Amino acid sequence: MRRVKSGALIVCLALVLVFPVLLSPNLAVTGIAVFTLILAIAVTGWNIFSGYTGYISLGHSAYYGLGAYTFALACQNWHIPGGFLPFLLLPLAGLVAGICAIPLGWIVLHTRQHTFIVVTIALLFILQLLAFNLKSISGGSGGIFLPLTPWDAFTFDLPFYYIALGVLLLAIFVSWWLRHSKYGLGLLAIRDDEDRALGLGVKTGPSKLLAYVISAVFVGMAGALFGYYVGIIYPAGAFDPAVDVIIALAAFGGGLGTLAGPLLG
Repeated sequence: MRRVKSGALIVCLALVLVFPVLLSPNLAVTGIAVFTLILAIAVTGWNIFSGYTGYISLGHSAYYGLGAYTFALACQNWHIPGGFLPFLLLPLAGLVAGICAIPLGWIVLHTRQHTFIVVTIALLFILQLLAFNLKSISGGSGGIFLPLTPWDAFTFDLPFYYIALGVLLLAIFVSWWLRHSKYGLGLLAIRDDEDRALGLGVKTGPSKLLAYVISAVFVGMAGALFGYYVGIIYPAGAFDPAVDVIIALAAFGGGLGTLAGPLLG
């Protein structure tokens, strides 16, 4: 049975690797594939926190936007040309999103259940409002344009596809490792009964915050990839509540708190 599963996994991975090459003349299909991979990264990251702890966040677009703006501002201020070089800024986008998630997470995680959901939504709209008004930094409603890539229409999607696939595989590995670790068991205990988990010795506060930060890192990287792919970042698109709804629906549809759920959703 294990050999069958390993063989199926290898076949699936091979198909994913050759998929864009086989369909590269079909720009609509490869474009959808890139957007799907970016969404899968965000959903996998979101699932690390909300799926494993049971705290449903509807404000993770805050980190999607923070990652996107970090990426755009770095390209703009450091005069990064279009091409493969901007992809090196993806870890920076994730890092900044993760660092911002520490104080913000500390605040929102002092609430539970419905209050937590409302607070995360409020956080998202506060950051969106700041992006609209801090025009000297964010460009206001006009946004910030990303560097133009040198690739033609038929090869444009390929670099984004494979970079997004690499980030997704990393997110899946981290999610798998967390779920099968002692720390991950603590998160699942929090999801089942937080008060009982606390009584059993699980440090619920730090555990939730760490999961929140890790989640924000991957969501931030997804936002940066999205911004570079579409070529512009603006407040309404970067901090979009619809993205949170799509992420949550994808996770619930595929299986909340499972490893394969974000991919199936």
